[in-house]
Amino acid sequence: MNGPTTEHLIETIGTHARGGLGDAVALRWWSRPIHRVRADRVPHDHVREELTYRELLRRVEATADALHREGLRAGDRVLFSVRPRPEGIVLALAVVRLGGVIVFVDPGSTPELFGARVTAADPRWAMTEALLYAISRGPLRHVARSRGLLLPDYASLPLRHVHSGRRLPGVPGHSLSARSLATGRHRGGRRRFVAGAPPVTDLPLDAEALVVFTSGTTSDPKAVVHSVGSLGSGCALLAGAFSLEPGGVVHTDQMLLGIPALLAGGTWSVPPGTPGQDVVTFARHAAGEAGTYLVPADLTLLLDAVESGRAPARGPQVALVGGAPVTRPLLDRARRLLPGTRWIGVYGTTEILPVAVVEADDKLAHAGDGDLVGLPLAGIEATIDTSAVEPDEDGSAPGRAPVPALHPPVGELVLRGPSLMTGYLSHLDGGQPPVTEHRTGDLAYLDERGRIVLVGRTRDMIIRGTVNIYPGLFEPRLAALPGVGEASLVGVLQDDGDEKVVLVVTSSTEGGPGTGDPRRAGDPDGDGDGSGGVDAEGAQVPRTSSAAAAPATPATGAALAPAVSAAVGQGEGPVLTGDHPLVRTVRAALPGVLDHGALPDHVLHADRLPLAGRSRKPDRAALSRAAAHHLAGAAPGASASTR
Repeated sequence: MNGPTTEHLIETIGTHARGGLGDAVALRWWSRPIHRVRADRVPHDHVREELTYRELLRRVEATADALHREGLRAGDRVLFSVRPRPEGIVLALAVVRLGGVIVFVDPGSTPELFGARVTAADPRWAMTEALLYAISRGPLRHVARSRGLLLPDYASLPLRHVHSGRRLPGVPGHSLSARSLATGRHRGGRRRFVAGAPPVTDLPLDAEALVVFTSGTTSDPKAVVHSVGSLGSGCALLAGAFSLEPGGVVHTDQMLLGIPALLAGGTWSVPPGTPGQDVVTFARHAAGEAGTYLVPADLTLLLDAVESGRAPARGPQVALVGGAPVTRPLLDRARRLLPGTRWIGVYGTTEILPVAVVEADDKLAHAGDGDLVGLPLAGIEATIDTSAVEPDEDGSAPGRAPVPALHPPVGELVLRGPSLMTGYLSHLDGGQPPVTEHRTGDLAYLDERGRIVLVGRTRDMIIRGTVNIYPGLFEPRLAALPGVGEASLVGVLQDDGDEKVVLVVTSSTEGGPGTGDPRRAGDPDGDGDGSGGVDAEGAQVPRTSSAAAAPATPATGAALAPAVSAAVGQGEGPVLTGDHPLVRTVRAALPGVLDHGALPDHVLHADRLPLAGRSRKPDRAALSRAAAHHLAGAAPGASASTR
């Protein structure tokens, strides 16, 4: 399947600009609402900025011309930390125009991990919001840290800098202004450039286009690399989820959905913030429009607002829901409260997105076990590797009865297709060839119609809202706290598909062999699995990014229980409590050792951590089940939130 290439993307926007859509609105950025003082307190919405296709093309060409004259060349990696709003979108398209490579690195990770990721990516440029420069050094750095933000010092990076927004204290003196670049002027207006950067033609489909860091450790940061071809195919597949006509409005902060809107000649409506920041305003702007994208946690907020009367009982024509498990109860509630919207669940990973989509009606009608995520999209090949479920020689998990033969077989989901990544950054830079498949870490089976049905997850990643949390990054720090023997972060699945993060600790005097930091028990990377590296899948979009992931442990029914148990392990549950003295001590220490985004919702004490498998690794699935059981029956206040 051939999607829009880099050249095709810019050419299509140019065709719109020079044709009948030149004066049509390409980008509409909403301002935060003003609540006027009057009896009904109706918010006053206004558009902060609109760009026609003609103006969008002019700014992209002017920015590309200036950047080219400043030395940006095809293949240059660009550290990109600008939110999707007109200035950021123009910058991104200008980099694409020149054949540069966008590198997304989460500034909210620890400074050590951020530094390791920047070193691994080896960028030549940094494009950053002025606000990030301002709050990452000087007095504002302390204010940010007091609110749980420990940001890297962007200004100290030895790169060429471009800042978005007005210049603030902390922005490097030599930084180029994105606004000046787009107007055809920069360096204080002393030089003026006319658009005319040489076009990047015949850029090979396997050329590097996007790098997204998803997980890993400071010693081995993990990043997904997408090519021109895989990104184009991903955009085409996602656009195919619903038909968009010229003039149709897509309201989203997700670039992977906004770009198809521009290719179709529609309007990309950009919210003033994320849905989670102001879901009522988001709902008002999305009502009646052609489409939007929501993660399950934001959809829950939206439905709460509709049910309470704070948001209109009118949704967009089509809503894609992904980035985390999309559960049946959530889609049922969405269909009931906003029946005029076509609800579509999206499944995929950062490595290959999208993979499958499922209509709400089909998902709700699914009577089988597991979580139906849909039929693989055009060109996507899904297979099940049953060898990934590691039973003993008699077909059973250790210590349990033999598992009867099941149909269909359960195993790890393996994916291939045109939107597959090129590979992982460290592997490619080390000379390894591009990958031909992606092993998702999701336990699944294919039903009689070839649809993918998920039954669990082999990886340890926790998804809360739009944040991916990788336990192996933080557990060594937690295990090093005074009085702590072992520490484990697990996710507890909620009805809306979001996960609560639960930290379970044992006392240093109560553990046996292997208590404390997992590195003391033959796990040099401290990720708790003994494999020599954290192997957790990432998520999107840009978030800027964005990708759907498999459910943690959805109800699978009696028929699949043996296979799932064999894969994730099961055993006697630990004794959990929320009022142990160590819980109070650990909770007080957390802000000093964890980034705000990784703070657990609950802290519990266990008499021990359950183990499973021949290697007797900590059984996260069993611990998650035990935590869910405890929290469901805990008295109010027994396990207070730490966030």
